[in-house]
Amino acid sequence: MAAPTTDVQIVPVKKPAARGPRRVANQIPDEILQDPELQEAIKALPANYNFEIHKTVWRVRQANAKRVALQLPEGLQMFACTISDIIERPHQALLGFPIDSTAGIKMLYVFVDIQMDNAHFLDTVKFNFAPGQSLALVSTIQFVAALQAVSAALKPEYDMFVPQCRPLSPGEILGCTSPRLDRHVNAIIYLGDGRFHLESIMIANPDIPAYRYDPYSKVFSREYYDHEAMRALRHQAIDKARLAQRWGLILGTLGRQGSPKVLEHLESRLQSLGKSFTRVLLSEIFPSKLDLMPEVDAYDLPTTLFPSLDNIQGIFVGNIFGVSLFISNFVFLLYFSSLAGSE
Repeated sequence: MAAPTTDVQIVPVKKPAARGPRRVANQIPDEILQDPELQEAIKALPANYNFEIHKTVWRVRQANAKRVALQLPEGLQMFACTISDIIERPHQALLGFPIDSTAGIKMLYVFVDIQMDNAHFLDTVKFNFAPGQSLALVSTIQFVAALQAVSAALKPEYDMFVPQCRPLSPGEILGCTSPRLDRHVNAIIYLGDGRFHLESIMIANPDIPAYRYDPYSKVFSREYYDHEAMRALRHQAIDKARLAQRWGLILGTLGRQGSPKVLEHLESRLQSLGKSFTRVLLSEIFPSKLDLMPEVDAYDLPTTLFPSLDNIQGIFVGNIFGVSLFISNFVFLLYFSSLAGSE
């Protein structure tokens, strides 16, 4: 019988990997969460809207802010005065003043969450689609939380797909940014009102049936888009634009709607072709402003502005992204690189 070995093996001890400084999550104090006056004031806002008022009040107090700029998108501006009153009264903070530069200002981005009737939506899907079908769910940012909840609830009976077009959140789409689905689905279901954002994913996926569920009216509808007419109008605008010598490049001034890099690329292309151009900065397109520059032959939009073209010269525009319009003596060549496809 062999004698037991007495060899000792020395194993070096690995040093633990260096860690960065620990981050402690900011906890909203109970004195804010349980503030009866604040709770009563919040009741003035719709119960199914989460504006993160408690967090906003906490951040204002942390910063000891005396002047607060409040910015809301057009669809939420109806609540601006109410939110301003809630934040302003207990903190003597002046809200709503105009600012030209945000450099060095502390920012708080609030993802407004709107709750909807999830049970009604689930019943609607089950009534209209047979079990086992593949469904893609998309929405705007306000309903992303609800989208994730209903997607999880439908997974036992359906092949659910929540696409993502980075840097947007999973399932989120915009009027200028939607994913091309790289897998088979039987239908696209959009949670939201209106068609502006829905048409984005319809253009990106012309062969997939699209449906819309309006969380406000609870109406579920099949949606259609005239792709042939859109392409015909695009080509018509491109053909006319070939003859243009003087160009106007419209850059949006709201948030990050404009892309300076794309603008610079277009300017370099026009310079190489010997074309003259003028930069135009607008928050929204008003033909009356463009009429002040009759020397411009064509306009190009390297941005996601929504033109104010309703009922102009008898033309009604419900949604115009990706579509060329002819107003007065102008050619509107709408430029959306994410939707340009192979054209």
